[in-house]
Amino acid sequence: MPREKGRIMVAQNRRARHDYHLSDHFEAGLVLTGTEVKSLRSGRASLADAFATVDDGEVWLRNAYIPEYAFGTWTNHAARRNRKLLLHRREIDKLERATTGSGRTIVPLALYFLDGYAKVELAVGTGKKAWDKRQTIAERDANRDAARELASRNRGE
Repeated sequence: MPREKGRIMVAQNRRARHDYHLSDHFEAGLVLTGTEVKSLRSGRASLADAFATVDDGEVWLRNAYIPEYAFGTWTNHAARRNRKLLLHRREIDKLERATTGSGRTIVPLALYFLDGYAKVELAVGTGKKAWDKRQTIAERDANRDAARELASRNRGE
């Protein structure tokens, strides 16, 4: 049976780019049970309150919501259980060093299937202040207005 190819997005944490300054990005595998995989394949998950921690040399995804599989039986999983992430030792050490400083956390950005394997995209984030968020919104609006002006000038209006 041929394995599926490409990247199939399951869930994104869009709020993370608004709330954090993101630096180092990592791709990690997930240790999942059968019903979790089936629930993810049906496209149901949420990373809204999720975060990751490094405990005893292992990285854990915490508070990610993968709902119970509708057709599961007594083997169903807990929706918000802690899930182990699979990374190389160098990457784990780098994450641990990055989060020892105050105000830094590991933020999951996306949950997806890559060539049939469940993956999560992680980034090291520093929380934004309210004025940072306003500045980001102002920059985005200014860029949008400039692009709109340039497009209308190129059309000859």
